[in-house]
Amino acid sequence: MSAGVLFVHSCPPVLCPHVEWAVAAELGTRARLEWTDQVCAPGQLRAEINWRGRPGTAGRLAAALRGWTMLRYEVTEDPSPGLDGERYAVTPSLGLFRSPMSANGDVLVGEDRLRSLLATSVGPQLAQGLDALLGSAWDAELEPYREAGEGAPVTWLHQVV
Repeated sequence: MSAGVLFVHSCPPVLCPHVEWAVAAELGTRARLEWTDQVCAPGQLRAEINWRGRPGTAGRLAAALRGWTMLRYEVTEDPSPGLDGERYAVTPSLGLFRSPMSANGDVLVGEDRLRSLLATSVGPQLAQGLDALLGSAWDAELEPYREAGEGAPVTWLHQVV
């Protein structure tokens, strides 16, 4: 089993039931999220749930929500035996970012990607390339939404296996 968190940072109220249905379909259990106002985006709601499920559930949750381009969300999956953790971040303006994650939450960048960047970049291109590999643009866009959610209620869901 694996575990992780789904953070829906901003969602139009009309989509909330659809998000719950998509999460429930993936986890095989009822998903009733506790929606609260997103102070960074008036008229939008936010919610987060901790989940337990099969390895790869984070990717399946991210894919299930990807069709709604007005959502801002992140899905994380903790490392499990033999597997790195992972993080998916999605924003309306940037789309999807995926990265492996270490046990302490650091983004992991593969050796081949670093070697390619070093071989093809000079000067400021190197810094821009590193920012792209680390998902800095997604972090910059999502940070105000993350801060607005501190202290929000959390729901636990367990996948039916």
